[in-house]
Amino acid sequence: MSGSTTRGIKTVLHPVTDLEKAKTVYTALLGVEPSADSPYYVGYEVQGQHIGLVPGGAGQGMTGPVAYWEVPDIEAKLAEVTAAGGVVNEPVREVGGGRRVATVTDPDGNVLGVLQDS
Repeated sequence: MSGSTTRGIKTVLHPVTDLEKAKTVYTALLGVEPSADSPYYVGYEVQGQHIGLVPGGAGQGMTGPVAYWEVPDIEAKLAEVTAAGGVVNEPVREVGGGRRVATVTDPDGNVLGVLQDS
């Protein structure tokens, strides 16, 4: 195994069908107002983690919540995970602010996210 360690879960994205209803539930659950609130995404910052609501996420292939594990080198981590049997679901892409994300699928079809902040 190489030295490309994982730093823990940084972000969890949840697909939702009704953003306003979901926002009410997650605001009550998390006890804070959203830090990002738009018709296409609602996000919360809670204890160093980001919780996001993605309307229409199922149409983007999200079958359930996706946890994004923070890594220091996303390319190296994807190489390790694919060598171990994971399959790239979404290749590395920039999502703004120097953040790069990708998803892989494990042998049971679970979607795992990885992210790297620059």
